[in-house]
Amino acid sequence: MGIRKVKPTSPGRRNSSYNDFAEVTKKTPEKKLLQRIARTGGRNSQGRITSRFRGGGHRKLYRIIDFKRRKDGVPAKVIGIEYDPNRSANIALLHYADGHKAYILAPKGLNVGDTLMNGPGSEPKVGNCMDLSDIPVGLEVHAIELQPGRGAQIARSAGAGCQLMAREGEYAVIVLRSGEMRRVRVTCRATIGQVGNLDHQNVRWGKAGRMRHKGRRPHNRGTSMNPVAHPMGGGEGRSGGGRHPCSPTGLLAKGGKTRKRKKASDKLIIRRRKKGKR
Repeated sequence: MGIRKVKPTSPGRRNSSYNDFAEVTKKTPEKKLLQRIARTGGRNSQGRITSRFRGGGHRKLYRIIDFKRRKDGVPAKVIGIEYDPNRSANIALLHYADGHKAYILAPKGLNVGDTLMNGPGSEPKVGNCMDLSDIPVGLEVHAIELQPGRGAQIARSAGAGCQLMAREGEYAVIVLRSGEMRRVRVTCRATIGQVGNLDHQNVRWGKAGRMRHKGRRPHNRGTSMNPVAHPMGGGEGRSGGGRHPCSPTGLLAKGGKTRKRKKASDKLIIRRRKKGKR
């Protein structure tokens, strides 16, 4: 995949760049794997805003992704690579030998016509999914489960990948891109390879309108609000806020720890992520 630049015919296009979608081979999605999703505008079931600056955006349908990959022993052929508006990674359409169809995350190096397998006995090649106990140590993996059978939860965005470092009894040790090292049960599944669409991080949006298409509304500062709307609001003219940066509910925005104390999974983390990495 590459980045396509345009002529600077306006201030917005001067700083914009686009994907060239060189990897995408199929433009129309599979209708049976589409699903409508209700847009919430950042509001919960009570109608209160819990995620600020969300709303609008282009209409889109959700592509049902098979994050569990539990169809063992049945070969699947890659029919096409598609663009997914709901995520940064591209997706691949699989046709199983028994007629079943499914979407998976498209890893780097996957081509149309490749044959993939799931489960024990699968060859350790890009796109195949199996238990961590069957994957050779040292390989890069993505779409990793945290609990057996629950589906992939780690390393699902464009360019993401983790390295399988070791196996100790019933746990495998993986290193995340953030630098965090943690233990995962060897019965959890992962897909071999790195998630494709690596150049997604190099795209420059250029103008605010492209973010509105994504459903992101303008972000305004707490100091520009009234005291009734934000703890840092109010004051004559431009003020510094009068306190440390925080959310509308008073939660510290910088330096405050947000992870739940005494979380059960803390015992599985060997090394925390590096400071300043996200």
